Amino acid sequence: MSDTKPVDLRVEAGIATVTLNRPDRLNSMTAELLHLATSTFETVASDPAIRVLVLTGAGRAFCAGGDLSQGAGGAVTAGVGPASRAKLLRQFMETSRLLHEMPAVTIAAVNGACAGAGLSWACACDLRYASATAKFNAAFLNAGLSGDFGGTWTLPRIIGAGRAREKYLVSEPFDATEAERIGLVSRVFAGPDLLPEVEAIARRIAASAPLAVSRIKQNLADSATVDFGRALDLEAQRHTECVESEDGREAALAFMEKRVPRFTGR
Repeated sequence: MSDTKPVDLRVEAGIATVTLNRPDRLNSMTAELLHLATSTFETVASDPAIRVLVLTGAGRAFCAGGDLSQGAGGAVTAGVGPASRAKLLRQFMETSRLLHEMPAVTIAAVNGACAGAGLSWACACDLRYASATAKFNAAFLNAGLSGDFGGTWTLPRIIGAGRAREKYLVSEPFDATEAERIGLVSRVFAGPDLLPEVEAIARRIAASAPLAVSRIKQNLADSATVDFGRALDLEAQRHTECVESEDGREAALAFMEKRVPRFTGR
């Protein structure tokens, strides 16, 4: 039996790179992978030194969704009775909430097939970039399933309600060019350039003022649930926190002195 773990974590200079590592199965989800992904995302979320998480896949896929080799529900909830299946699935779906809400900025580097719950994970991230060979599909309807891992909540907020309905209810695959056209991904990179380009973006974010980055992420997340007046209240409060922070003063001083600011996260 191989000792290779289905999820790999590498941390360097404030950037955590999480690689799904079941390339022979297109990085599809199993209970083992999801247990490890949950603990990995929790570790990243609890580490204030990590500013950015990059999620990608080994081989020719990002994540093809659940591994259906063991029937309906597949290897995600295999062997679990009906009474416990929804509870276990909901526990695994915390991975999407962690990607969406953790303090670190989360980036999906979609290097290949991205379908089903894999698409849901990509949509839970703050940013998405794709290789020119990436392929997308909601795919749930093809498997006789209604969808999980939060995609029906996140996808309409990214590409609009009408387009999201089409992706789920017609369930046709689409390529990276279409994903960029509809705003699912911010940019498409050709050839082998995806991960180096995404890492460059991650380094730029990681070098920014940590308090400002986290407050921007909070403002954007709150915009989905609060009215405009409350959003203005929160913006004013968080903006003032940044103004009064050491990093805010350092940014102003660095601007005046025409140098690169040295941020400490305080």
